[in-house]
Amino acid sequence: MKIEEVQSTTKTQRIASHTHIKDLGLNSDGSALNLGGGLVGQTVAREAAGVVVHLIKQKKMAGRAVLLAGPPGTGKTAIALAISQELGPKVPFCPMVGSEVYSSEVKKTEVLYENFRRAIGLRIKETKEVWEGEVTELRPEEVEDPNGGFNKIVSSVIITLKTAKGAKQLKMDASIYENMQKEQVSVGDGIYIESNSGNVKRVGRSDHFASEFDLEADIYVPIPKGEVHKRKEIVQDITLHDLDVANARPRGGQDFYSVLGQLMKNKKTEITQKLRDEVNKIVNKYIDQGIAELVPGVLFIDEVYMLDIECFTFLNRALENKLSPIVILATNRGTSPIRGTDLVSPHGLPVDLLDRLLIVRTLPYTLEEIVKILSIRAQTEGILLNENSLAKLGAIGAKTSLRYAVQLLNPAWIFAKTQGRREISEADVDQVNTLFVDSKASAKILQEQADKFIN
Repeated sequence: MKIEEVQSTTKTQRIASHTHIKDLGLNSDGSALNLGGGLVGQTVAREAAGVVVHLIKQKKMAGRAVLLAGPPGTGKTAIALAISQELGPKVPFCPMVGSEVYSSEVKKTEVLYENFRRAIGLRIKETKEVWEGEVTELRPEEVEDPNGGFNKIVSSVIITLKTAKGAKQLKMDASIYENMQKEQVSVGDGIYIESNSGNVKRVGRSDHFASEFDLEADIYVPIPKGEVHKRKEIVQDITLHDLDVANARPRGGQDFYSVLGQLMKNKKTEITQKLRDEVNKIVNKYIDQGIAELVPGVLFIDEVYMLDIECFTFLNRALENKLSPIVILATNRGTSPIRGTDLVSPHGLPVDLLDRLLIVRTLPYTLEEIVKILSIRAQTEGILLNENSLAKLGAIGAKTSLRYAVQLLNPAWIFAKTQGRREISEADVDQVNTLFVDSKASAKILQEQADKFIN
């Protein structure tokens, strides 16, 4: 019997340059596959990144930093994104570029510190008493309006909740009925009510009604297990920066001058160190009590050579702080000047900062690896091309750069469709290669025709 392959109907679109990155592509023993997780080659760098991920998960790398160093287009950003994918959505990952610190609104160190705090998560565990079940009865009780007139108001609501273990009839306050109306709760819905706050959450429609003909798209949920009244542990993830902002911008009064002051406030304000210290005290108190757990995330700074000596000095101190994330830096510079000084240093970073870093090296891709990357990229973007045109693009990428070859994919695809072809041919690749110029060719033209340009 022949097995038919069914392709996913999910529409694949180009979202970013590294949409195809899924993970680091490692074996169970930590060794890197030549092709895995959307990554090609760079086996040594990926294995080193795998060790870093393991240390992060074991919570043994807080306050340390990693430097990804290599030529342009060798997969430094791709490896950093693969690290974030390996860590999962619960671990904070904050990417930034070195040039972001040069803001006209706030200080350079303030921008860095904000991103540091964004990369540190706080997992708060809270136990709440809830009423949970399927609504089998919902009956508001009305009384005459005490203010007079012929109107009636809801004084309370009778609700029956059913679970796998039984049912309970409850009489609740009118405010809970208002919350139910906001959630559009009706008979047959699965809900839970918080005892302390009175908040109502509609989970979905009971799966008993799944067979009914209904034009509305709804989520069907099974009947809850256990008792109607139960204790439930709710886990909430928040970053330290969220806590800083929440405490830095209180709502204030409702008078005219308070409202006017809120409107006139700048969108971006500096948070004082005193406020951050107060937040840290509360956080440490929660951690000591076992209410919260600190989750050190990852701060990724691309093009780190754009930072100046003031930022590097700040990084030296910030890395040694108790509340510090894992910092991953990326640079494509060799021996270059340190911004803000006359000093020349490897990678454009001060020597005292380099001593604190684990340096991971990325190497230029081979022709075979470039061809494979182009193939994955074309598949991700829904572009069809034959082996000859793929080899042609690979040769162009090896001669110029990988990024230039990737950029030629879509123009060549447009040419192919214009000519009525279903896939890219060699002629299409040659055509777009004559229309556009890569950086090396452009630099050569500048040298040869220097007299024709304004210097």
